[in-house]
Amino acid sequence: MLLDVREPWEFELASIEGSEFIPMSQLERRFTELDPDAETVVICHHGNCSSYVAVALQRAGFENVLNLEGGLDAYSSVDESVPRY
Repeated sequence: MLLDVREPWEFELASIEGSEFIPMSQLERRFTELDPDAETVVICHHGNCSSYVAVALQRAGFENVLNLEGGLDAYSSVDESVPRY
């Protein structure tokens, strides 16, 4: 699962197709929407906030969590369908 934790205005600008969107500010109350057994890749703009969220998910019992290093900004350099902002 691709978990995008950016702000709504950022998600509107650019996103990876098929990603789930839960803003970081809403994550604590929406944990139950996530599958703790699923491989989860956390995405933000540059990789800093998603790193924090990945650690928080691991502490909450999620075992297979990854952070997209460099975030959507880095990803956009390898996938032209995702605009850079």
